[in-house]
Amino acid sequence: MSEPQKTVDSYISYALAAAHRKLHIELSQNLKALNVQVETWRVLQSLRASQGTTMRELAEIVLMNPPTLTKLVDRMVADGLVQRQLSAEDQRRVQLALTDLGVTLADKIALHVEAQNDWIIETIGFEKAQLLREALDTLA
Repeated sequence: MSEPQKTVDSYISYALAAAHRKLHIELSQNLKALNVQVETWRVLQSLRASQGTTMRELAEIVLMNPPTLTKLVDRMVADGLVQRQLSAEDQRRVQLALTDLGVTLADKIALHVEAQNDWIIETIGFEKAQLLREALDTLA
């Protein structure tokens, strides 16, 4: 007689996916009021933290494939949130930077993201949140 098979929800990878889905949906709904997608927030926040990022670097940071990121950045440039600049060190290298409008929007979005982050910490506790963060960083 064989052992009963585990249910899908008994796996850690499933629990991670379920938590990610829930948090992503909630954040998406909160950002709809600003007409912003979660991926747009990732780009804005990443550029806010490090001006002068290339598309290749940004794709790795924001967890997007380059063609999809290019389309998103093109829209953000058209919306006046991001600008492309030639690197002062290497004229062949194009870097991305936030415009003033991009910084303003990033500040508005940060309120929603910080609220969600605070809710997570409040829900599971500071120590568990730190352990979770360390565990996820190890897996990544």
